Amino acid sequence: MSTTKYDEDFKKSLVTLYQNGKTQAQLCREYGVSESALCKWVKQYATVQTDDGEVLTAKQVKELQKRNAQLEEENLILKKAIAIFTPHSGND
Repeated sequence: MSTTKYDEDFKKSLVTLYQNGKTQAQLCREYGVSESALCKWVKQYATVQTDDGEVLTAKQVKELQKRNAQLEEENLILKKAIAIFTPHSGND
């Protein structure tokens, strides 16, 4: 079983072609890459443009989702700490 090394520019080019409407099957046939490799590259290099024009990779979006989940958990812990340490008046 041989493994072919593809450079990053080649991978990004195929992802761009995919995002512009070529199917994975077409790209695999035309360029001789496996569907699993192409799928991996799409996940790795696909980009998303935000409302303000910033372009993020799928990897960056995943990192942001992870960071957001971490911050939400920290926020929940802080809310619980405030509830524990805030004295309650008898009028509650």
